[in-house]
Amino acid sequence: MQSQDGCLTPAGVGFCATQLGLTDAEVTAVATFYSMYRRTPTGEYLVGVCTNTLCAIMGGDAILEALQDHLGVHAGETTDDGRVTLEHVECNAACDYAPVVMVNWEFFDNQTPSSARDLVDGLRAGQPPTPTRGAPLCTFKETARVLAGLPDPEAAAVQGAVGDATLAGLRVARERGMEAPDVAAATDSHDGPNDSKVAAEATKNQAAPAPAATVPPEPKEPETDPDATDSKA
Repeated sequence: MQSQDGCLTPAGVGFCATQLGLTDAEVTAVATFYSMYRRTPTGEYLVGVCTNTLCAIMGGDAILEALQDHLGVHAGETTDDGRVTLEHVECNAACDYAPVVMVNWEFFDNQTPSSARDLVDGLRAGQPPTPTRGAPLCTFKETARVLAGLPDPEAAAVQGAVGDATLAGLRVARERGMEAPDVAAATDSHDGPNDSKVAAEATKNQAAPAPAATVPPEPKEPETDPDATDSKA
């Protein structure tokens, strides 16, 4: 439905419900759970600016503010020409290249306010830039087909190398001779007493607490009267 209408409409939800033998409410429950299902009309290019902690520190907030001013829209809105929908996202899972902007979920790494403005200008001019990595850009409706599980020959043909920033931790570990523990040698046992067993053994012969005198307790009884403490009994 999203690849046809650009978002999930009430008619689309009803159609899916009929085809699957579900209620509209059941389909809507799924549609509202996953953020990649759009419930409002979306532009040809969905531009997401990461404003989570690391990207924000590295300039994500400044990028979002610059794009809002440049496009004349706020996050969650679409430009008048229908080309760009701007949104802020919590994490693009690309902290090693922060700050990151995604266009239809393709990566544009190490962005600045200036480069982000150039990016959206290219999108609006019908000249979409090439992502830093991953597949070439396609329209939002075409992306929805990929998310639905339909084959994407262009993405399958792209086999980019892993970037240096992604492998930085592995490189440092090798320089320092660090290795992951041998899985076969790892066990759940440890030296010393098992705290859970010790606690169970110490309390297994203790008497269970006595039940309340009345169930439910009545007012002014010892268990409900704050003045009837052991010291006053």
